[in-house]
Amino acid sequence: MIRITTDLINSVVEKARTSPRLRMNHNFHPELNDPVQRLINALEPWTYIRPHKHTTKEESFVLLCGTVLAVVFNEDGTIREHAVLSKASGVLGIEFEENCYHMLTSLETGSAVYEIKEGPFVPHTEGSSAPFSPKEGTPEARLFLKEVFAKLGIALSE
Repeated sequence: MIRITTDLINSVVEKARTSPRLRMNHNFHPELNDPVQRLINALEPWTYIRPHKHTTKEESFVLLCGTVLAVVFNEDGTIREHAVLSKASGVLGIEFEENCYHMLTSLETGSAVYEIKEGPFVPHTEGSSAPFSPKEGTPEARLFLKEVFAKLGIALSE
């Protein structure tokens, strides 16, 4: 039996806080080519998971702690829909359908989700990443997030 404990979540969150990418995952699947990918994904504010899509699979997230913004984009980069995952909003999970550009970002320090998707793991490439979004780790990525927050009326301190 695999247990998702408070201590495990706190450990992954702490690793995210000290990571240059401001996020960290803890895989429950033993191999990257496993048919089902299951993991804790901890995200700190201003981390940037570049909008991307999976052409043949859904991707699900269940909030474990904190506050997370989920966004779906149209092909032209406009926002199609969004959800704030938090205890306060009452939205505790989401599923992105296949073939849609989507992203997650943290709105609160110490945020973590349980992620489930079909394997095998395939790293994001230029082909699956949204052409309207800048590469992770660039100054343009932070500006992109600021624009998304502004369009959604979200104030996030720097």
